[in-house]
Amino acid sequence: MREKLIERKLVEAVKRRGGICPKWVAPGFDGVPDRLVFLSGRKFGLVEVKAPGEKPRALQLSRHRLLDNLGFHTYILDDVEQIGGILDEIQST
Repeated sequence: MREKLIERKLVEAVKRRGGICPKWVAPGFDGVPDRLVFLSGRKFGLVEVKAPGEKPRALQLSRHRLLDNLGFHTYILDDVEQIGGILDEIQST
């Protein structure tokens, strides 16, 4: 399964839960997670989407650590089966 398909499924799942899932574009600040997840109740998450079995690059991992140190966890998504669990976790925080 390709990364774009996994990403599309994430966006669809967030919409079904009444949220939005915009692409994060940060000119001049490469390596940020691919998607922002906004759900009702002020719930927010960051998601890095990868093709099955792929891992984040070193720069991406560095950005994830930076965001984590600021209190924002980045979820790594490489299988559509993970989507429900990630969204459940975002909603429960």
